[in-house]
Amino acid sequence: MQKIREFHRQSVQDRDAFWAREAQRIHWETPFTQVLDYSNPPFARWFVGGRTNLCYNAVDRWLDTQADQPALIWVSTEVEQEIVYTRAELSREVNAAAAILQQLGVEQGDRVLIYLPMIPQAAFFMLACARIGAIHSVVFGGFASHNLAQRIDDAEPRVIISTDAGSRGGRPIAYKPLLDQAIAQCAHGPEHVVLVNRGLAAMDLTAGRDLDYATLRARHLDAQVPVVWLESSSPSYILYTSGTTGNPKGVQRDVGGYAVALCASMEYVFGGKPGDVYFSSSDVGWVVGHSYVVYGPLLNGQATVMYEGTPVRPDAAILWRIIETHRVNALFSAPTAIRVLKKHDPALLTRHDLSSLDRIYLAGEPLDELTGQWLSEALGKPVIDNYWQTETGWPILSAQPGVEEIPPRFGSPTVPVYGFDVRVVDESTGQDCGPNRKGVVAIEPPLPPGAMSTIWGNDERFVQTYFRSFPGRLTYSTSDWGLVDDDGYWFILGRTDDVINVAGHRLGTREIEESVNTHPAVAESAVVGVADQLKGQEAMAFAVLRNPALLDEAGGRDRLEAEIKRVIEQRNGAVARPARIMFVNSLPKTRSGKVLRRAIVALCEGRDPGDLTTIEDPGALDQIRSVL
Repeated sequence: MQKIREFHRQSVQDRDAFWAREAQRIHWETPFTQVLDYSNPPFARWFVGGRTNLCYNAVDRWLDTQADQPALIWVSTEVEQEIVYTRAELSREVNAAAAILQQLGVEQGDRVLIYLPMIPQAAFFMLACARIGAIHSVVFGGFASHNLAQRIDDAEPRVIISTDAGSRGGRPIAYKPLLDQAIAQCAHGPEHVVLVNRGLAAMDLTAGRDLDYATLRARHLDAQVPVVWLESSSPSYILYTSGTTGNPKGVQRDVGGYAVALCASMEYVFGGKPGDVYFSSSDVGWVVGHSYVVYGPLLNGQATVMYEGTPVRPDAAILWRIIETHRVNALFSAPTAIRVLKKHDPALLTRHDLSSLDRIYLAGEPLDELTGQWLSEALGKPVIDNYWQTETGWPILSAQPGVEEIPPRFGSPTVPVYGFDVRVVDESTGQDCGPNRKGVVAIEPPLPPGAMSTIWGNDERFVQTYFRSFPGRLTYSTSDWGLVDDDGYWFILGRTDDVINVAGHRLGTREIEESVNTHPAVAESAVVGVADQLKGQEAMAFAVLRNPALLDEAGGRDRLEAEIKRVIEQRNGAVARPARIMFVNSLPKTRSGKVLRRAIVALCEGRDPGDLTTIEDPGALDQIRSVL
């Protein structure tokens, strides 16, 4: 790893020279005069004085060389449609969307809230906001009214872009009633709502406020909207992420640093080059959808695939069909999606021609060793685990094939990415940990370009939430446990707030889950800590079997539970053995694939599971109730 280590060393020890070089990847209308202003820690201002624009760099800059090449490839198995927009056609749609916003009075610095499913208009309006200097806030489609209202009140958007409905599994999900209820709860509602009518659900319109997108688009389809050049540190967007207080945090991103970071990552981390086709199966409501569905590929001159659908509809080969049809070079998905595919006919993995595909990237949740190895062996393709957060905007830990090819280790997101000065820190002493010592994964500031610049409207919360966790040092805490082995490979061991304290022993749920998942009968699992009068907490495991019929065999349930407990005891010691192993058909998850562990804990402790607006299948919680 000599080359990749030297590359990383330059990025943190010779920071100005490194990022000044990488900044040449994008167009600057006005050159920057200072690479980094870190005079007010922990706030970092990158490429000070430089003026640029995300939309120009993602769309206009490529028109001379790629006007007729694919830029945005929309595939929907929900409504059985595919549309390929060339770079010129994308430019036309974005200009029309920008003209619509300007007609409605949107100016530089105004907020526009986008509440849409995975349809092209989401990308059009994100890029349109970037073009005119407005700040977009994309809210995951289908969020319930209360959650949506919180975000509207915090961002105070002048305009909201929404639709009649999304679709999930072929079933319409009405958005408009949720939006109307949310606006009714808000102290300051929007002046206008622009609605994309997909014909999936009836809509009640509010006169004077609600406007039809198709009508406005037809009026502005040939508009040419001038680019607004923005100082590098100007806010580009707000993306809300959950907070421990219950109030969502508005992660604020800049313009110049974000453009440079994403453009560089497309080559160094994802091995991409102009003209390639990139497919991220994430939703635009999440950070991966921002960075690697909309902005990253387009900034680097690549085509991007936007997918509306599930990984198993019409069948479990749909991802591979898309890759074959559109000659995709890199796939970015979530471990949950791959674990779902493990339950289906393995012949589906080899039905389609995947010769164009160089690598598969998985992130969003921990990738267990067995799933990564299974996928790599089944497809004969490298599988790269990468670790990052909404707050960082791009990967913190990952293999970087564009820098140097190094052997992966399944279960590890490999090594720190250039720009991130990553440490493992002892939470009690604030000191760096040595090899093989568990601590909190932390980043020594300044945060690199592309990371969050602050929390929208709350600088103090930014400092207190992220930089005040360790005694005696101002260091960013990821709130994740991790360690580094003797060879320099990193391992993520779960959230610091998912730690179980069993009779004074601190145990990570991720570590126990990994052991449960090694049993050949188990497809996936979730381990939670449940209150116990004697021990403080005890571990409880919920497992999904590959073949549920095993439970119907004589003594099958007891045998499997005993076997799995034995595996845990062998791998983690007797203290980590769960009190019970419960068997369910599915785990309760959010629509983005994260297991709702807090809801499981609440049910185990006889409490109300609380707000479940993001749950994918409410029936999964009913199964938890029934086995308890």
